[in-house]
Amino acid sequence: IFQTNFNSLFWVVLLCCSIWDGFAQPGGSDCIKANAKSCGECIQAGPNCGWCKAQNFLQEGEPTSARCDDLAALKSKGCSPDEIENPRGKKGVLKNKEVTNRSKGTAEKLKPEDITQIQPQQLVLKLRTGEPQTFSLKFKRAEDYPIDLYYLMDLSYSMKDDLENVKSLGTALMREMEKITSDFRIGFGSFVEKTVMPYISTTPAKLRNPCTGDQNCTSPFSYKNVLNLTSEGKLFNELVGKQHISGNLDSPEGGFDAIMQVAVCGTQIGWRNVTRLLVFSTDAGFHFAGDGKLGGIVLPNDGRCHLENNMYTMSHYYDYPSIAHLVQKLSENNIQTIFAVTEEFQAVYKELKNLIPKSAVGTLSANSSNVIQLIIDAYNSLSSEVILENSKLPKGVTINYKSYCKNGVNGTGENGRKCSNISIGDEVKFEISVTANECPKKGQNETIKIKPLGFTEEVEINLQFICECQCQNEGIPNSPDCHQGNGTFECGACRCNEGRIGKECECSTDEVNSEDMDAYCRRENSTEICSNNGECVCGQCVCRKRENTNEVYSGRYCECDNFNCDRSNGLICGGNGNCKCRVCECFPNFTGSACDCSLDTSSCMASNGQICNGRGTCECGTCNCTDPKFQGPTCEMCQTCLGVCAAHKDCVQCRAFKKGEKKDTCSQDCMHFNMTLVESRDKLPQPGQPDPLSHCKEKDVDDCWFYFTYSINANNEAIVHVVETPECPTGPDIIPIVAGVVAGIVLIGLALLLIWKLLMIIHDRREFAKFEKEKMNAKWDTGENPIYKSAVTTVVNPKYEGK
Repeated sequence: IFQTNFNSLFWVVLLCCSIWDGFAQPGGSDCIKANAKSCGECIQAGPNCGWCKAQNFLQEGEPTSARCDDLAALKSKGCSPDEIENPRGKKGVLKNKEVTNRSKGTAEKLKPEDITQIQPQQLVLKLRTGEPQTFSLKFKRAEDYPIDLYYLMDLSYSMKDDLENVKSLGTALMREMEKITSDFRIGFGSFVEKTVMPYISTTPAKLRNPCTGDQNCTSPFSYKNVLNLTSEGKLFNELVGKQHISGNLDSPEGGFDAIMQVAVCGTQIGWRNVTRLLVFSTDAGFHFAGDGKLGGIVLPNDGRCHLENNMYTMSHYYDYPSIAHLVQKLSENNIQTIFAVTEEFQAVYKELKNLIPKSAVGTLSANSSNVIQLIIDAYNSLSSEVILENSKLPKGVTINYKSYCKNGVNGTGENGRKCSNISIGDEVKFEISVTANECPKKGQNETIKIKPLGFTEEVEINLQFICECQCQNEGIPNSPDCHQGNGTFECGACRCNEGRIGKECECSTDEVNSEDMDAYCRRENSTEICSNNGECVCGQCVCRKRENTNEVYSGRYCECDNFNCDRSNGLICGGNGNCKCRVCECFPNFTGSACDCSLDTSSCMASNGQICNGRGTCECGTCNCTDPKFQGPTCEMCQTCLGVCAAHKDCVQCRAFKKGEKKDTCSQDCMHFNMTLVESRDKLPQPGQPDPLSHCKEKDVDDCWFYFTYSINANNEAIVHVVETPECPTGPDIIPIVAGVVAGIVLIGLALLLIWKLLMIIHDRREFAKFEKEKMNAKWDTGENPIYKSAVTTVVNPKYEGK
């Protein structure tokens, strides 16, 4: 029994592999290549894929997966739009509270949790694979928004002079921040270093006083929360005034330990859900993850709060946090960091700022005297920029941002996440697209959150995935349409129960290796299985798919196709019909084996309104001229014929106007046609009459144009209609021409005189100006005669030495 089941299983696997190899060929649309066996698999193949659930849609021999195709292809194959399953994604807004509009004077009326700066707050998105869902997000900075500021200060010995200036920081900063917000709280903490070697000296004397000489310093510590966030500036001054400086051995400090505790110990610090600012003040560098090995500390920082009596107690147990770990915790707790550092370490902390979103760096003076202005400037810089971030996305989900900022500045990609130069009361918008590229394995809903960095408000988005069709809910289990209840009939096809295969679940997996079934897949007197165009499954042919998805095999034995019909101009059925089972079915007005013969006679219509000019027959839209003298597309060209108009010109002229070369022999040579005079050209016969008609325009002996028509009626009689008045050219009007020439000459003469006069005036003015300039530059005095010479001459003896 085991051997029999093994053989059956082997043949099933082999058969399935061969079928898959035949179907999964390269090329074609994504819908066809998906080889979908159900409607759910089809709609996950792409946003343009649809499933035809019409029961009689498939041609004989086509596989169930042929129900899945592009929407346009399904319609062209005859599937009614009502029978196409094509669920679309959509969005819904669950919470959409308007952003807050208020002024500073009304600050007392609203609690921080009642202030709204981001809209909407909660959405639900139904996602179809490959189809993005887009929504708009609005952000507006609220005026008079509450602020919590925690001042974290380095108390190593090098910061001794800075501590004196910070002691009065509380009340001074309170006064300045009142200009920004009426709800401000401040806190204070300090740090030095891990209390192990080699960061500090662990000798008893140094543990009591780490400073040298007569300096009185406090014992070293890692981090100490001196003052929880409070609105009492005087209490800040009082407690900070009691602080003493400490010391350590190495230059870098343990500030990262302190930042981590400030971020995660929200309850102890007293953070509210408002704007949170952390001012980190130091004049040295920092230790980070890995440096703890110097003190024998190898356990990574756990990112949890370890404050006891406001002191960090695990500095000797956990390593310093990494920069990435700090970024995560600062972001989770919506803390914006201001690094107030001395000029010497500006470059280091600016590099750190680039790694920590929503952070700023300010230059701290040597004694921290400028710390208040530094905080104000840094806060304005941070609050003028909004940067959106999202929580971790589920597998297969992508998100795209586009920003619409102030002054028409738009951003895409990473720049689409942020807007800069935002003032209080400014409103900016973001366009956010969420796309699911695949369905979750269990199809469960997911939730993601989007929020501006440094703000507590966020948008919650519930993601619901469309992985099944509506018609699958209407499936009939154990349906009689699936071979006596061996499957569920859903969406126009059978989904077979376990152990059953076939289009209608008509076979058991134990029967597929039967050679007798191949006989049902052969045509009479043929040895080919399924015409070599498919596979035999359960005694039925499943036709192979082509690389070009528009080309299909069909028929009981896959003997039909839609691409081997006669061609015309390189097109199947000339592009004027459909190929069905290798025979062209032509559209109306077309015939022939390749539908290349048009029954439309409009292309054969001559200019006189007759088909082929009455000298041929119209065959397949082309004239076949029966008169050998005539040719051309409408049998109107006669190379050996004298033109009708030229041939009858002289006779028409002599009979209508009594002039021309034949006026003397008119009665003998020109009486072979009937002539009728008409008043104007509009009265001439027009094209469309049953008799052949020619319109003529000729010139007579007086150079006048005359118009006539020539036609032959059904009795072979020549009929001529002539316009009774020729069109003669009129002579030129001499007087206006002469007057125009004379006027032109006079005007040109006047213009030349005016130009000459203008040039003379310009020349004279230039000469006069030149004279005036030379007169001003004269080196002789105009009051004396320049040619006068004195009569007295003085001569000096060169040998005279003045003795």
